[in-house]
Amino acid sequence: MSVRTLEVDGKTITALEGETIFSAAWDSGIRIPRLCHLGGLSDVGACRLCLVEIEGQKKLQPSCLTKVAEDMVVRTDTPALHAHRKLIVELFFAERNHVCSVCVVNGACELQQLAADLGVDHIRLQPQYPKLTVDLSHDRFGLDHNRCVLCTRCVRACDEVEGAHTWDVAGRGRNSRVIADLGEPWGESASCTSCGKCIQVCPTGALFSKGKTVAEMRKDRSFLRYIVTAREKKLWIA
Repeated sequence: MSVRTLEVDGKTITALEGETIFSAAWDSGIRIPRLCHLGGLSDVGACRLCLVEIEGQKKLQPSCLTKVAEDMVVRTDTPALHAHRKLIVELFFAERNHVCSVCVVNGACELQQLAADLGVDHIRLQPQYPKLTVDLSHDRFGLDHNRCVLCTRCVRACDEVEGAHTWDVAGRGRNSRVIADLGEPWGESASCTSCGKCIQVCPTGALFSKGKTVAEMRKDRSFLRYIVTAREKKLWIA
């Protein structure tokens, strides 16, 4: 496989042909903000936080889906991109009912951390205050639609890693919701294996373990890369 040389934020880096800008940048120590991307899962470009400027292209491009090219010049951190990302985070907060002070992952939430990194201390948009439910029908876990950002990490982890495909997204636009199977309560799902992978990959407090109170929930996403790598190397095949 051939190697491509490109420039990212003034730094010359190399990447394998077919690799994404996001992956190449992170491997070189250049951190691009993201919410829907997670190592070990396919990329869908849902959050739009990883958009970058590419010299010669008028439109911003999602770095998690854009492949590297020879002599490509990429900018990942400009005033325009910062403003763009800040607005996206404000939109996340305005669309649902995120109240960090009473969230189970307060202090360990990726959305909360992004807001802090981008300097979002208030939102300039009118909050929607939707009337959303909390599904506590499962014996071990809960789903709080108020805190969901529709990153679809849970959908992809359940499908690509666990192989159950319990989760999916129903509805359109502001009415989109993560659903179990065909929309029944999570506790009644016939496909759910109760593995808990979806809980660990969720970037917010939307999916959580029962029994956790404010700021107690901590998530471990390292298992995902371990499982995917082990399968690729056939470590579990005798």
